[in-house]
Amino acid sequence: MKKTMIIGLSLVVALALMATMALARGPGFGRGFGGPAYGSPPIPNLTAEQSAQIQAVRDGFLKETEPLQKELYAKGQELRQLWTTPNADPDAVKAKQGEISDLRSELQEKATNLKLEIRKVLTPEQLAQMPAAGRGFGPGMGSGPMMGPRGRW
Repeated sequence: MKKTMIIGLSLVVALALMATMALARGPGFGRGFGGPAYGSPPIPNLTAEQSAQIQAVRDGFLKETEPLQKELYAKGQELRQLWTTPNADPDAVKAKQGEISDLRSELQEKATNLKLEIRKVLTPEQLAQMPAAGRGFGPGMGSGPMMGPRGRW
């Protein structure tokens, strides 16, 4: 009985601590575009209209790049298969690596275009407040459903 009560009390305390930490961030955390949820700095003073515009651009980017990301993933699997095959043809490995490099380059170009489109939505004041250095804003190579952190799957 005593042991069960101690375990139950410990769980209640743990839940209270987690709820406190979650609420400590305050209302609106993660709303709009940018912020830790996207792995990018938050965009200062983002209006609801700007947020909707940016989200639409981002959704278009994800829809457009999803086939490329799936193809990149498949080619990565093919390259892994080549590397595990004894006596694999070196030219086949190089060719597959070239295909992967081309896909990554295409995705990077599309990500750059996305960032440029997002910049069009922001005011000069918002752009001036953005960090001068760092990762920038918007999804990069590792943002798709098939990709993990830093573009690795």
